[in-house]
Amino acid sequence: MDIIALQRHSASELIAKLKEVPLLKQPDVLVYQQALISLEEIHTDCLNPAQNYLWLQELRKTQELRWSLAAQGVDLFKLDGYVTYTVRREDGSEEEYALYPPIVEESVEADGTLALVINDGMHRLYLARLEWMVPQVAYIRGVPKAYPYYAYPRREGWAGLDLLAENPDPRVYLKKCHRQRDNKRLYRDFQAVFRNVGRSRSSLLTPR
Repeated sequence: MDIIALQRHSASELIAKLKEVPLLKQPDVLVYQQALISLEEIHTDCLNPAQNYLWLQELRKTQELRWSLAAQGVDLFKLDGYVTYTVRREDGSEEEYALYPPIVEESVEADGTLALVINDGMHRLYLARLEWMVPQVAYIRGVPKAYPYYAYPRREGWAGLDLLAENPDPRVYLKKCHRQRDNKRLYRDFQAVFRNVGRSRSSLLTPR
């Protein structure tokens, strides 16, 4: 990955941006507007994945990005805010992307368990585990009870996660256990406030 420009943005800028994140199908709902958001270093053992697999291609892309950012003096696991960076593709075209810390939300489940659900950044957090790192995350408390993260956290935590070469067929593989039928009504639309973070990505784009 050829990073040709990079700009750092402060923690306060990150928090201000997150406060403006809407729900995908309810854009008038700014789900984090009244929440408490902080940057915290949290051991991955304390975090709760919601999905049952990781994608090998995405993990390799995350590792490449880590090395490319390190060459720019940026630690993928401690952004202290967020960064925007521009990459040059093989065809000579350029595009800008944003990268913020993994997003973790407090969620009180039906049995009273307080789960720290990984909303975004699953592959980065898995890479942190592989590297024995304690990563910095954007930790969000006080999400409205009416708008929980759209899937339940795994009871098994990180144990038993599959590392797959391709995205599985959703007809035969349960990626996540959704909270409701129209789960996208609870989906946080980060793409609305950060550039190139939520769409389908090629091998040069920002990893999840």
